[in-house]
Amino acid sequence: MAGIAADLYGTIERTVEGLGYELVDVERLAAGLLRVTLDSPQGVRLEDCEKVSRQLSHLFAVEDVDYDRLEVSSPGLDRPLKRARDFGRFVGSEVQVQLAEAIPAEGASAGRKRLRGRLLEMSGAPGAERVRVELTPDEPAPARPGKGAGKTKKAVRKSERAAVVVEFAVADVVKAKLVPELDFRGTGRGGAEGAKPRGANTGSEKQ
Repeated sequence: MAGIAADLYGTIERTVEGLGYELVDVERLAAGLLRVTLDSPQGVRLEDCEKVSRQLSHLFAVEDVDYDRLEVSSPGLDRPLKRARDFGRFVGSEVQVQLAEAIPAEGASAGRKRLRGRLLEMSGAPGAERVRVELTPDEPAPARPGKGAGKTKKAVRKSERAAVVVEFAVADVVKAKLVPELDFRGTGRGGAEGAKPRGANTGSEKQ
């Protein structure tokens, strides 16, 4: 929502969701570019972007919205998680999260604000949602040359390490996104055939 007034964001959101899509983000970028990112459980195709672009171009002309170029696109594999419903939708996925404050955690993860792990669940009442994440185990630091000569240590595999689960409030999240998971079967995260081209986008100049 970078540089976007709340009333304009709300207008765009109502229009996008009225067409059957989910608004992910709206950004004002350099050279007068207004970027609208949308998503849907079935994925986003080029024709979806074109449909939304035409509707928004008409809306902006009526509302006299100041912009030079409009770009409508899908979020891609590293989709940002902006709202509580995003966390609920992508339970089971791997995520990267940046928090406002560090939270208690064990081992090398203690005191970190930036976390990576598997999203386990979201709970709590609206406005007070909390998220549980199983952290991705840290790789052991490589031994320095000449250090520990003659000593043999058993390597501990990731599967043998104790899982570390942390919990935090959605309100404490500064930034979060999915970790890309490549799917070579030709399906997107939503599992729908043909949803593969999630980077689809279309741009148009202001008339």
